Amino acid sequence: MTALAAEEVLALLPQQPPFRFLDRLVELDDVHAVGEYTFRADESFYAGHFPGDPVTPGVILLETMCQTGLVALGIYLLALERPRAEVEGTVTLFTDAQVEFERVVRPGDTVRVLAEKLVWRRRKLKSSVILVLADGTSVARGTVSGMGVPRHG
Repeated sequence: MTALAAEEVLALLPQQPPFRFLDRLVELDDVHAVGEYTFRADESFYAGHFPGDPVTPGVILLETMCQTGLVALGIYLLALERPRAEVEGTVTLFTDAQVEFERVVRPGDTVRVLAEKLVWRRRKLKSSVILVLADGTSVARGTVSGMGVPRHG
């Protein structure tokens, strides 16, 4: 098996716009991942959350953390153990999270996800995640878990 480059991992992410919250992988190896995303003012959820005072929903921030800390890191780790075809045929599903939110994220903000592998076993991944603004201000932190399963279709 082989280590994938960050661009290869991004290409294998099953999440696509408008539900991809990972623009770039800044760092990626067998113990951690760092990803970035810039929330655009035209994201569909801002229209109703909240009109005149848009705030990024916490569930979207959690998804942002998971796309780096579970999906991207999981793809990378699986590729170290299994053939590429098997990696391409696997999707990571969310199973659990314990996250505390500290700040809001507004349209136009760029966030960085710092993820560290805690446990990787039998396609199950648990990661420590920290979400920060571009200036380093902490937004959220906690743990997220997920597991790789075969894709349907």
